[in-house]
Amino acid sequence: MSGDGDDDWPDDEDEPDEEDAFADAFAGDGPDDGDDFGFGGGGGGGDDFGFDAGGDDPDPSEFGFGGGGGGGDEFEEEFESDIPRIEFGVEGLDNMVQGGIPQRSLLVTIGGAGTGKTTFGLQFLEQAVQNGEKGVFITLEESYDRIVQSAAEKGWPFEEYVQNDQLAVIDLDPIEMANSLSSIRSELPHLIEEFGADRLVLDSVSLLEMMYDDQATRRTEIYDFTKALKRAGVTTLLTSEASDDNAFASRHGIIEYLTDGVVVLRYVRPEDFRETRLAVEIQKIRDANHSRETKPYEITNSGISVYRQANIF
Repeated sequence: MSGDGDDDWPDDEDEPDEEDAFADAFAGDGPDDGDDFGFGGGGGGGDDFGFDAGGDDPDPSEFGFGGGGGGGDEFEEEFESDIPRIEFGVEGLDNMVQGGIPQRSLLVTIGGAGTGKTTFGLQFLEQAVQNGEKGVFITLEESYDRIVQSAAEKGWPFEEYVQNDQLAVIDLDPIEMANSLSSIRSELPHLIEEFGADRLVLDSVSLLEMMYDDQATRRTEIYDFTKALKRAGVTTLLTSEASDDNAFASRHGIIEYLTDGVVVLRYVRPEDFRETRLAVEIQKIRDANHSRETKPYEITNSGISVYRQANIF
């Protein structure tokens, strides 16, 4: 792989016009749009699908979580700000952020395989549609059909949202995106404004980072990309794989320093538990008071639920 994203094409006319292709993808209305414009489906390997608890939202006590312990979620002072606020759309987690997330923030959800990062992103956009907003879901891992199906399994009719022009679901090949990142960076703000999007999800930034072998090039490209996302004027949620050595850090240790907010999804394996638990922690959200406690959560057939009144330990 080339660190600078340049390809050796046989001749000029054989090189695809990535800028036009990306623009056309926003105007698409179905699962064939990615293929029609030169973008292949995702590479599979989505870590969140098929990881449902099933049934109704469970009682925390059924899973061995202790009750009480909500002190960190109570705020002694009102957080005053003129910045408009929105919600994640995740039950329990929104209560851990006083007043909501500042609009136009750039957020990242970091987690290992199976912690629900993609589900988190889908739920984030479901909340947007319920609020009368528009959303864009860009996947580098899965196909259009897989994303729509996974949302439908949670009761979120993404296919209907796409048809109603409330949502755009775009599946891009990560290599093609890396090769055309400069044109995408320049076009993205305009395309988002044209579509009228309020929220955007990119799943996942880790695959994009992997396209660059050189660390310095990787940092520069990701930094410039995050600047373009901020210029786009939407509230953006990125997903990122956690480092193999540190569940609280991203795989390449870059994106958490470039974002306004960091949410960590991780496994907890204490010795006195019979089975692995899932825990969420808000590391930071700029311009917002938030709980710093670690809280248990479950992935159910209706999405992610955080048990704010339960203790993980």
